[in-house]
Amino acid sequence: MKLKSKLLLALLATSSAAFAQTAPAAPEVTYNVGVVSQYRYRGLAQTKGQPALQGGVDYANANGYYAGAWASQIQWIKDSSQITPAVNNYSGNTELDLYGGYKFESSGVAYDVGFLRYQYIGNSLGNTAATGNIQYKNANTNEVYAAATVGAYTFKWSYALSELFGTPNSKNSDYYDLTANFDMGNGITLTPHIGRQVVQGPGTGSGQLSYTDGSLTVAKDLGNGLSATAAAIVTNAKSGAFNSNSTAYATGKSAVVLGLKYGF
Repeated sequence: MKLKSKLLLALLATSSAAFAQTAPAAPEVTYNVGVVSQYRYRGLAQTKGQPALQGGVDYANANGYYAGAWASQIQWIKDSSQITPAVNNYSGNTELDLYGGYKFESSGVAYDVGFLRYQYIGNSLGNTAATGNIQYKNANTNEVYAAATVGAYTFKWSYALSELFGTPNSKNSDYYDLTANFDMGNGITLTPHIGRQVVQGPGTGSGQLSYTDGSLTVAKDLGNGLSATAAAIVTNAKSGAFNSNSTAYATGKSAVVLGLKYGF
């Protein structure tokens, strides 16, 4: 799962797509490609603990406008299928994030506002029979976001304009993200993060779908465009609500994620 070029370390990648921190002096296009030991988004497993290839392209203009695209392998849609594939056999194994926004600074605060489209290519999540009492919607999701950065700290709010990742009646859901970036010297960055996903819709009042995630990421600049990351990730996502339908894999369980990215 921003809401965001980004370190490929799932989940501090806390948004799937990545955004440049400052506008360049001239229009600039950058690319990134990499691999992670597993893809985590907002704390939840997107590849059932398996590695994923990821990559993207970013455009940034000196006037503060930016746009980009980012893609990753996923498995969570397929894992939403029932154990008996003849009943429900969902498809969709690629996430493509399309985003654009505007960055500006005022009185020492850096602001970022934009739009993010999560496109799950060819997904059939909303096209098959209900699983139990749940009729999934199409997984494609639209969000708007706003962020403010003061010093090392960034607070970001994401708001769902559509159903959230196929969850029925989840329009208007929110994600709150507080992240810090500390330069430790020698090319090492330490990034603590805490986020809260508030999901609208049936069952959310009892806390079944809303949850909190946290992570601590260490990134190392290896030079020549290469960077490596390691993140420890935890959530309090209810196991029953977030387990894979096909294998009962707990998508919210604690994990350590390793990543390697090349930017050019």
